[in-house]
Amino acid sequence: MLSRTLITAAAHASTLHVQPSTSIISLTSPFTRSSLRTLQSAIIAHATTSKTPVIPGEVNAAVLVPLCNVDGVPGVLLELRGGNLRSHAGEVSFPGGRVDPADASFLAAALRETQEEVGLYNGQIDILGQFGPPERSLMGLRVWPYVGFVYPRGNHGTDTGSLDDPLPSISLSSLTISQAEVATVFHLPLSAFTSPARIRPDMFRAASPYWAIDVSDLVEGFEGVNDSIGHPEVGGGKEGRLEVWGLTGWYMSLLMRILKVYT
Repeated sequence: MLSRTLITAAAHASTLHVQPSTSIISLTSPFTRSSLRTLQSAIIAHATTSKTPVIPGEVNAAVLVPLCNVDGVPGVLLELRGGNLRSHAGEVSFPGGRVDPADASFLAAALRETQEEVGLYNGQIDILGQFGPPERSLMGLRVWPYVGFVYPRGNHGTDTGSLDDPLPSISLSSLTISQAEVATVFHLPLSAFTSPARIRPDMFRAASPYWAIDVSDLVEGFEGVNDSIGHPEVGGGKEGRLEVWGLTGWYMSLLMRILKVYT
């Protein structure tokens, strides 16, 4: 018997539309300074309509959506969380975490956690903006997402050519991964967000439709995951797949809407 969540997701699938032809940037050509400017303008425009006040006493977290070129292919850098972590073990996520009292800002927290988890330094990252609204995680933290473009170390600011020249690619093997927190990292091409073989409709917090993305074949050594038990957004994915879903999937779907890939 189908669960209520699956039935609802299927019922709302007709309200989700994938329109790669309307994207404001290319989903297959490498990121350029021009495409980053276009994306930044869209994020700023979106932010003016989605401002969320900071609530005193609320526990906050911040994450970075790290866009990058890998072998000339535009995409996002994602991590698979370690299997022994107390929360969200074995799930796909962005780098990020809880905001500490010593952090100068939510963005500073996202950058600190990114450096700790995958070895990316502030000087490698061009921040494009913050989008939202920030949602609560299942642990009760208000999560603030930021978007940035990642350069290879030593290459940020050295691109002096045309605005339409491809920006340099990063090498995943050059990253320094925190073995205590991260099992591995992988690159998810932007084109994957429109692939019928990868996407499936799901419901965020059992209320809002979005697309979950199957990334099982992109993670080296992946051998399947157990289905979530007790909560529809806990675990690596459904039916043995490894997926970008839950809060991470919701934020990626929101970013795709900003790009006008999803409508």
